[in-house]
Amino acid sequence: MEQNWFFPPHDGIRLGDLAERLGAELLDGSAASRLIRNVSPVYRAKDGDICYMLSRKSRADLDTCRATAILCDKAIAAIVPPHIAVLQTSRAHMAFALAGEILQPSAMRPALTTSELSGISPLAYVDPTARLEAGVVIEPTAVIGANVEIGEGTRIGPGVVLGQGVKIGRDCTISAGAKVQCALLGNRVILHPGACIGQDGFGYGPSPKGGMIKIVQVGRVIIQDDVEIGANTTIDRGTMDDTVIGEGTKIDNQVQIGHNVRIGRHCGIVSKVGIAGSTTVGDGVMIGGAAGLNGHITIGDGVQIAAMSGVVADIPAGERYGGIPARPMRDFLRDVAEITMRGTNKNSKRGDKE
Repeated sequence: MEQNWFFPPHDGIRLGDLAERLGAELLDGSAASRLIRNVSPVYRAKDGDICYMLSRKSRADLDTCRATAILCDKAIAAIVPPHIAVLQTSRAHMAFALAGEILQPSAMRPALTTSELSGISPLAYVDPTARLEAGVVIEPTAVIGANVEIGEGTRIGPGVVLGQGVKIGRDCTISAGAKVQCALLGNRVILHPGACIGQDGFGYGPSPKGGMIKIVQVGRVIIQDDVEIGANTTIDRGTMDDTVIGEGTKIDNQVQIGHNVRIGRHCGIVSKVGIAGSTTVGDGVMIGGAAGLNGHITIGDGVQIAAMSGVVADIPAGERYGGIPARPMRDFLRDVAEITMRGTNKNSKRGDKE
């Protein structure tokens, strides 16, 4: 890959110092003074780069690897070429994520669109009743509504609209084109471009004359500290209760979360997931891409839901579910195996006849 001017290399950190910060063991102490400047995938890593490897299945990538150092566990360390220093750790993936944060801090949240901007752009509109702490940056064409409160160090991108009474915590990033209304955001929240928070939930009742009557939506959205929400994701406000996103939860692009949904702490929700209204999701739940969750159900703590699953009923804590309708993973895999076997047998019989 050509030199990436969007994220230039770090000035350099000593490998020994980096190992200490990552909690990894540097197997060759003589390499401690080597400088690490960037992160890279194994197959094209060059001098000054650090990479990581989780499986021997990727060992062919080592043939072209010229990295200064690699993060891996003890089993993989044995196959690493001698010119690459080994940082041994049982949590190579986590350590690599921390290395990226150290080497590329500017990539950890969306950057300002305009250079050299500090304070409030003269091209933004800020209502006179809004209250802003020190160090808030508001970029051109943003609209800050009446009685909005924004905490210190928060960045508001171009084209952002914050509705009346919205409260944003400290060190948040609200990226270009995001819309927030009827919502309270904690500290260090990141909204990526186009995210829409706090609009009406989808609620209608039958009309005696035919058609549907809109049910009023007068709840809020509560987003706790350290939540990250992807581009074009939508989170509806509650009907009468609140929609809540728990501390540390990470939500991918193009996710739809309905009214009154309550999501626990440190969950991971991948792109295209849809969660219908009044569903409760516990702590530490992982939901694969394009899964759909029915309304008014409860997903227990620590549940894992496979991609493209259809969840129609409660799932107990700690379970792994998949399929349509979603069922315990062992049952889902058995069903898939049986269907595959039937198809193989049909094709075999057809071949015999021909």
